[in-house]
Amino acid sequence: MTEAILSALLTVLTPIHFAYMLGGVSLGIVIGILPGLGGIAGLSLLLPFLYGMDTASALAMLIGLVAVIPTSDTFTSVLMGIPGSSASQATVLDGFPLAKQGQAARALGAAFTASLFGGLFGALILTVFVVIARPVILLFGSAELFMLGMLGLSMVGVLAGNSLAKGLASAALGLTLGCIGAAPATGEYRMSLDIDYLTDGIPLVVVGLAIFAVPEIIDLLRQGRAISEKAVLGRGWMQGIKDTWIHRWIVVRCAGIGTIVGFLPGLGGSVVDWIAYGHIVQTTKDRENFGKGDIRGVLAPESANNAKEGGALIPTLLFGIPGSGGMAVFLGGMVLLGIEAGPGMVEENLDLTYVIIWSLALANVFGAGICLFIAKPIARLTVIPYALLAPFMIMVICFAAFQATRDFGDLFALLAIGLLGVYMRRFGWPRPAFLIGFVLAPTVETYLYQAVQFYEWSFLLRPGVIVIALFTAVSVYFGAKHQPHAKGTLDLRLIAPRVLWPQAAFAGLMALTGIYALWDASRQSFLGAVFPAGVAVVTVAAALLVLWPLVAGHVHNPANHDNEVTGDHLNQPDAKGLLHYLWWLVGLVAGCYVVGFVIAISAFFVLFLRAVAGTTWFKAAMLTAAAVGFMVALAHTMTLDFPAGMLQDRFDLPWPIR
Repeated sequence: MTEAILSALLTVLTPIHFAYMLGGVSLGIVIGILPGLGGIAGLSLLLPFLYGMDTASALAMLIGLVAVIPTSDTFTSVLMGIPGSSASQATVLDGFPLAKQGQAARALGAAFTASLFGGLFGALILTVFVVIARPVILLFGSAELFMLGMLGLSMVGVLAGNSLAKGLASAALGLTLGCIGAAPATGEYRMSLDIDYLTDGIPLVVVGLAIFAVPEIIDLLRQGRAISEKAVLGRGWMQGIKDTWIHRWIVVRCAGIGTIVGFLPGLGGSVVDWIAYGHIVQTTKDRENFGKGDIRGVLAPESANNAKEGGALIPTLLFGIPGSGGMAVFLGGMVLLGIEAGPGMVEENLDLTYVIIWSLALANVFGAGICLFIAKPIARLTVIPYALLAPFMIMVICFAAFQATRDFGDLFALLAIGLLGVYMRRFGWPRPAFLIGFVLAPTVETYLYQAVQFYEWSFLLRPGVIVIALFTAVSVYFGAKHQPHAKGTLDLRLIAPRVLWPQAAFAGLMALTGIYALWDASRQSFLGAVFPAGVAVVTVAAALLVLWPLVAGHVHNPANHDNEVTGDHLNQPDAKGLLHYLWWLVGLVAGCYVVGFVIAISAFFVLFLRAVAGTTWFKAAMLTAAAVGFMVALAHTMTLDFPAGMLQDRFDLPWPIR
């Protein structure tokens, strides 16, 4: 073992290894900053370049990219309210409000420092557990993993805001939409409406961008100002570093959570940030600022999502079982290099194992350092009038969403779920609860099916299941105990029928969605129907709980029912309506369908900058050329596709218009 450690140390410290690792880190920062791409896209991009490379150098590039993406994806989550990847969704809840308050640099400084600690913590745990982890992982079967999924769903009580009924309805709706596509048990197509695009379900990237990014873009456009309320950022990034030290025990606890969730195959980055965020809200007494700009809501998910990479490498290296989607691609890279994952990584390739571990630690240091260095200048983007930034962000999220399956249905799904997100935000339906339901739906259903097949219903009596069930019960108890209670009754004169009835119509539409899902389940076999039917019943019941007070007039807490009435637009009679900006998005998607992405986005840019931002024709043309040129260069470098329209189908056009 000593020889292996010394050999690994000498390899890691060579200049060539550093150079390749920094190359991976640099690419990871770029990939992380662009919303929706994430680690899977970045690792997939690297794979073709691995042929013929030295093994240690290739691993250095892969690990450099893996380590830094959960750090750099924080930029858009904090600055734009757009999740950089699935692992940075919870960061939006408090990071973006901090940016609106002029504290973007502080939020980024805290996030990067916590990410650095989380990454180092994960590497340390990987170092210790690389020999003893095998018996621990083998304790978790499908039954225990199913209960861990239920533990994740128990966070809904914390993420429900002021209305538990809306929280349950949102989570159940997310679970329902997560059931669209082929059933994991039988392969039957559910709720696909005979649309080919829906047979594989809706991609998580599309849902994450639509449910958070689209509503925030429209809201900021309606406010007619910059993201930040303050024009001076000061030295906030240093305050963020101090915050990490002040709340160091939160960072340590959440890094531990991230490592544990990471080494459990099947959970991965899609849920770790929500579990960490829910944990910190549950265990904190002064929780009134969470969701409004609490720095602890940034530290918790950021320390967890970086630590999970070290945890995810444990099953990947020791058993060849990917701990996440990104680790699955990493495993493919190992295969290309002729490295066989499994127990042999400890017995025969221990030196390479330690090269991976120490490269992970060093990449976290360099990645966090680079991000801290560029945090302050990038944070200045928040003081630019948002009407100038909005077309660029719309272009990026449409382009990123299309890369999910490279089907035009990605853009239609982005528009439809974005519309859902807009009205969920307006009427106070918690979008985080919806998203965690969507993320966990396939995982929970798959493990439930496997548990029943392997153990029948006696799996509920397994010791591990009982222990996790107790943790889940405690989570639900604390979530219900600390649920805010509405005080006072709303004077219905403050909400005219034109506002009250749209809320009722929205709740009724959600109930009808559940009824349709229940009807669709009735046409499936038992194994294909049991899960969607169950969540459909919950969707209908919870939506009716929301609907009844609206129809009966027993409405409490107006701030929780309609952000249009009590929110930022109450005293802005000149603010454009929601539909005004939604029509811009509809026009863009329709233009892409007719003339393709490049032509449509160019026209969108010029018209939007002239009509909404009020720029001159010359300035609009220059900004459009710069933005579209950047996107074309990115697509060329990363060999990505643009959405093609009917024009491209009819005529043979040159790239990039093709």
